[in-house]
Amino acid sequence: MKDSHGIFGGAYLGKRVLVTGHTGFKGGWLSLWLRELGAEVHGLALPAPAGPNLHSLIQPGTFQQEVTADMGDAAAVQAAVGRIRPEFIFHLAAQPLVRRSYVAPVETVQTNVLGTVNLLEAVRQLGWPCHVVVVTTDKCYLNQDWVHGYRETDPLGGHDVYSASKAACEVLVAAWRKSFFEPDPRLGAVVTARGGNVIGGGDFAADRLVPDCIRSLAAGEAIRVRNPQSTRPWQHVLDCLSGYLWYGASLSAPGAKARVAGSLNFGPLIRDNRDVQSLVEALLEHWPGRWVDASDPWAPHEAGRLHLATDLAAAQLGWQPTWGFAETVRRTAAWYQQFYQRGPRAMRTLSLRQIEAFVRDAALAGLPWAQEKGSR
Repeated sequence: MKDSHGIFGGAYLGKRVLVTGHTGFKGGWLSLWLRELGAEVHGLALPAPAGPNLHSLIQPGTFQQEVTADMGDAAAVQAAVGRIRPEFIFHLAAQPLVRRSYVAPVETVQTNVLGTVNLLEAVRQLGWPCHVVVVTTDKCYLNQDWVHGYRETDPLGGHDVYSASKAACEVLVAAWRKSFFEPDPRLGAVVTARGGNVIGGGDFAADRLVPDCIRSLAAGEAIRVRNPQSTRPWQHVLDCLSGYLWYGASLSAPGAKARVAGSLNFGPLIRDNRDVQSLVEALLEHWPGRWVDASDPWAPHEAGRLHLATDLAAAQLGWQPTWGFAETVRRTAAWYQQFYQRGPRAMRTLSLRQIEAFVRDAALAGLPWAQEKGSR
């Protein structure tokens, strides 16, 4: 991948960056991208799950060090933060699955809520000027089945434990920001980033739509679709991460603690808000197969309609999504096809090529984060 150290204003070049949840899907992509931006990348997470996982594919050459710990272990989190002394933290460590939260509600709350508090306390106790981006979700909003997108000022809440845990994170991060981070000149900024439904190569989790589709297609089986009419704000993982990275970079600007919004949405354009059936059928255009309706009226509740309004991110950061729905699906299908055809060893290089293509497309679209430092 060609030199890209100057994008995002060169904010990460030579900086120590801690990614919690680096063994997960989004954390893996974020870590790989940060390394290409010239950052010294550190990871803090539980071990990667057994079986295929993105972490094992991108690990060589990506991390300065990796710490294996549970975010619920306050002492371990504090020790890791104190040893690394990061200049930026992207907090992605979480129990990220709605359906699992019905099976393991206490674990979900402990990881998502207490883990976030432990991280913020570790930074506060260290008294170190570190900027923290806490990643939550579109599901943190009190779902009212609106057609229009949720805005950052809309009520928070959650029917399921996962959604409620992320809403609780938002409330607590705001409290820590107002009580401790804003008044203390020694500390950096702390913000929350609310992403949409992220898809892309390298996601192998259970009970997520695209990985379930790919497993069925690879096995020559029909895709069982639970909620074909549910709509979601589908976006490529790199679109979501470009928002997180640009948000983090903006925090290092003079006066950012007082000027930058404490929470921002990062989602697709409204026309890319599609139902599940549309996503499955778009995948089948690239990987032939079939799907069957597996709707279950007795299944655990999941929101029927979600959409994010990203006006504030556009106004404050000049951020817009880069890849639309069709390109997102095409790039996602291509990644998995290469994984099954060429094997794991080829995937780090392919992932870097997708990052390079994404940055090139964003630069051609004139997005400010993709302009090399000093070129604007």
